[in-house]
Amino acid sequence: MAPITNNSDNITLEPAGLFAMLKTSPFVISTIPSTWLAYHYQPLFIFLSILLILFALYRYIFIRRAIYLVTPEYIRITTGILFKRTDTVELFRVKDYIITQPLLLQLLNLMDLQLKTTDPENPILWLRGIPQTNIIDTLRDRILQCRQYNNILEIN
Repeated sequence: MAPITNNSDNITLEPAGLFAMLKTSPFVISTIPSTWLAYHYQPLFIFLSILLILFALYRYIFIRRAIYLVTPEYIRITTGILFKRTDTVELFRVKDYIITQPLLLQLLNLMDLQLKTTDPENPILWLRGIPQTNIIDTLRDRILQCRQYNNILEIN
């Protein structure tokens, strides 16, 4: 499964390899008909197969290179292969969190975590394919500490 490290109050999460394989499997499976068509009818269909495999490989690497860093002050999500993108949201901005576990993720002991924030640039943060842990309890404690430290009062 994906490694989880906890160095000096920082929690680093990464999508699991099985999750990445699950997300790229439709592209890999779709190469079978195009390879069959290339073998039986038109050899040019092999280019379609190659493109699908290359896209699946790119997608797999893209998913696996995502890094979710949770510190006592903020959450930082880094994605990308050639062009990196880093989104940072202060913890006191997190309003709600939702854990989603479809059947396949339950079988793989994984989860998707959705964080709703008040940040105008990132109203929703997704932590996809992470190992099932007690991250919600840790996040809740850190969010409350951050709000107390910054004197943030929530008004509904």
